[in-house]
Amino acid sequence: MKAVTYNKGLAANHPDSQVDSTLDRPAPGPRDLLVEVRAISVNPVDTKVRGGGGPGSTVAVLGWDAAGVVAEVGSGVTLFAPGDEVYYAGVINRSGSYAEYHLVDERLVGHKPKSITFPEAAALPLTTITAWEMLFDRLKLRVGTPIEAGSILIVGGAGGVGSIATQLARRLTGLTVIATASRPETVAWSRDMGAHHVIDHRQPIAKQVRAIVPGGVNYVLALTKTEDHFDEILSAMAPQGALALIENPATPLDITKLKPKSISLHWEFMFTRGLFETADMYQQGRLLSEVANLVDAGLVRSTIHANFGTINAANLRLAHALVESGKSIGKVVLTGF
Repeated sequence: MKAVTYNKGLAANHPDSQVDSTLDRPAPGPRDLLVEVRAISVNPVDTKVRGGGGPGSTVAVLGWDAAGVVAEVGSGVTLFAPGDEVYYAGVINRSGSYAEYHLVDERLVGHKPKSITFPEAAALPLTTITAWEMLFDRLKLRVGTPIEAGSILIVGGAGGVGSIATQLARRLTGLTVIATASRPETVAWSRDMGAHHVIDHRQPIAKQVRAIVPGGVNYVLALTKTEDHFDEILSAMAPQGALALIENPATPLDITKLKPKSISLHWEFMFTRGLFETADMYQQGRLLSEVANLVDAGLVRSTIHANFGTINAANLRLAHALVESGKSIGKVVLTGF
C-alpha cells in the first residue's frame, strides 16, 4: 500500500522529512478496523512528532485524523462492518493515518456524518474529541446548560480546537462565548464559528474581557501560548473559575497564582483513553457519532479551511509548514492517494 513515512526529525520543508513509500497492508487485530483512508487532516501533534528525534533506523507513519471506509474487521469487532463510512483520531502509539489502509480500535471510531464529504469529516475528529472532553469531561459542563449560565473565554478561537469548541459551546450550552483572534480573517472566522464576542489576544486580555463580562469569565480554554497570556487570563477570570489547557507551555506556569481565586486547573490530552485503554475508551467513538448527528442536523459544521490535494509527501510537507507557521485557520486536509 502507499504511505508517507519518516525516520528522523527534520524541518517541514526538508525533502527527507517525509517521503513516499510502499508498505505491507496491515492485518486487523481482534478489536481493530482496517480502514481504507479517503481523507486525513494535519494537526499540530503531527508536526511536533515529526520534528522530534524520529524513530531512527525504522520508518514511521504519522497522522491520526482520518475518514474512510471499513475494509476489514477483526474477530472481536461488534460495532462496525465492512463498507461502513467512519471517522476517527486513532491513538498516538500506533502507526498513523498517512497510509492507504490504517488500523484503529473500533472503540475510538464514529460513524461519519452522512451530509458531508470525507475531507470535511477528516477535519473534525481529533479537535472535536479534544474540545468535547475539555468542555464536558474536564470542566464538567452539561449539554443544555440554561441561559445566563456564565461565560467562557477561548484563547485561540480560529485554530482547529478553538473552531469546534466555539461551535459546541455556542450550540450546546447557554454560555456567553468570547473567542480571541488577531487578524481580520481570523476574527471573521471566529464569529462565523459562533462566538458572541471576539477580542484581540495581542492586546491586554483582561480589560477586553471585563468590558464584556465585568465579573470575569467562569471558564477558560487556553489553547495557544498560555505562558504568554497566563497572568492576563487569571486577571480575566471570576473567582472559583476553571482553566483548561492542552499544550505544554514553553516556560513553566506558576500555578500558585490560581490559589487566591480558587481557580481549578484541568489538563486535556485526547489520546489518554486510547493509550491506557480506559474502561470508558468507547466514549470517544460515542461522542464522534453524536457529533455526526449534530452535523447532519445542521447544528455543527466542518472546520475545514484548506485542502492541499492528494495525500503524498510533497503536499504533506507543505501542510506541515503551514500548521507550524501558526497562521493556519481551522483545519488543513488532504484527500485520497
